Amino acid sequence: MTEWLERVLHVNSAGELMWVLFGLAAQLMFTARFLVQWIASERARDSVMPVAFWYFSLAGGVMLLSYAIYRADPVFILGQGLGVIIYMRNLWLIHANRRK
Repeated sequence: MTEWLERVLHVNSAGELMWVLFGLAAQLMFTARFLVQWIASERARDSVMPVAFWYFSLAGGVMLLSYAIYRADPVFILGQGLGVIIYMRNLWLIHANRRK
C-alpha cells in the first residue's frame, strides 16, 4: 500500500482499506435513495416517495451500520441503528397495506 493511499484514506493495512472501500460503497448506496426519490418526483411533477427509496435506505443503512460497528463509533452506530429500524418499519407498512 502506498503512503499516499494510507494518508488520504487513514488506513494502514489491506483489511482497513477493504473496510474503507465498503464504507464508501455503503455511502453511495445510501445516497442513491435520494437520486431515486428525486427522479420519481420529477417524473410525477410532485413529491413522491417510491418503495425503492426505502430499499436503498435499508441497504445503505445496514451497510453503514456494519461499517460503524467495525469502526466502533457509538454515535454513528446509534444513528444508523435507529434509521435501519425506521426503514424496516416503513417497508413492513407498505407491504402490509398491499396485502389488504
